[in-house]
Amino acid sequence: MEAYEKRICVSKADLDELDHVNNVRYVQWIQDISKEHWETTAPKEMQAGILWVVKKHTIDYFSSAVLGDNILARTYIASTKGALSIRCVEMYNSKTNVLLVRAQTEWCLLNALNLKPIRISTAIKNAFLST
Repeated sequence: MEAYEKRICVSKADLDELDHVNNVRYVQWIQDISKEHWETTAPKEMQAGILWVVKKHTIDYFSSAVLGDNILARTYIASTKGALSIRCVEMYNSKTNVLLVRAQTEWCLLNALNLKPIRISTAIKNAFLST
């Protein structure tokens, strides 16, 4: 599947009491990049009437980021089945290329009106395939 990338500069607001990026901030960034990938890749008409919700996060923390670090965040869809999609997110120190975080998130596609799961269509899958 096609990857989506963004860069993040660590600010004071991102830090915990150890002056490292707070784990909660990583979770926010994981959700943010996932949403951005969906919103910038899927056509607006495809996005209408549906929404994604998190079913489960699995996050491995490998190294710390600190104030002023630049992070390269990358996400892609690893697999889909029925209403579920497994999305991977990796974050690297962009200067050293050291892996900071690797996450797998299970997302569920819902009908926005009745909030019931719906099958991920072929059109949605094709929108995220590498070209």
